[in-house]
Amino acid sequence: MPPLPPVTKAFLLACVGFFCFFEIFPRLEIWFALWPVNSGLFLPWQLLTYAFLHGSFTHLLFNMLGLWMFGGELERVWGPKRYMMILVASTLTAAIVQLIFTFVIGTDAPTVGASGAIFGLLLSFGMLFPNRIIVPLIPPIPMKAKYFVAIYGGLELLLGFNRGSGVAHFAHLGGMLGAWLLIRHWRSSRRR
Repeated sequence: MPPLPPVTKAFLLACVGFFCFFEIFPRLEIWFALWPVNSGLFLPWQLLTYAFLHGSFTHLLFNMLGLWMFGGELERVWGPKRYMMILVASTLTAAIVQLIFTFVIGTDAPTVGASGAIFGLLLSFGMLFPNRIIVPLIPPIPMKAKYFVAIYGGLELLLGFNRGSGVAHFAHLGGMLGAWLLIRHWRSSRRR
């Protein structure tokens, strides 16, 4: 395995560090989670800071596994600047879509986790390496990246309408949207 490139490593370490910090000081988390706009607790920096927080060790573990699986290779291909742009775009669009969704359904529950950014990386991987064979954990069936991304995106859309799950499925889709829009912009700029 090649070593993790710098931005991927920094993001991974920051997420683990924030997780450990908020295990010790949980009351401070209220300032950094993404609160719905109508909750009275929303602050502008939460559009980015929520991605560094995680609700449980399992949540952190699976997001960091996704970061490790897809992020390192994308950073090596794009370089740190473009890779950082994808992470930020995915995180912001995931936050915006989630804020719209929480407003529509009228919930005051906060959102945490890097899942939107990870789903943006997943979509990016599928767009850059559509025919690369990957073996997901569940189900452990080898498939092309483009099919894996399509299946996962479709499942997120279906599961998004299950309001009681406690998972921000529309934030995941928002992360994919942000990555797709940015990659489309890059590709259209090259054609000019």
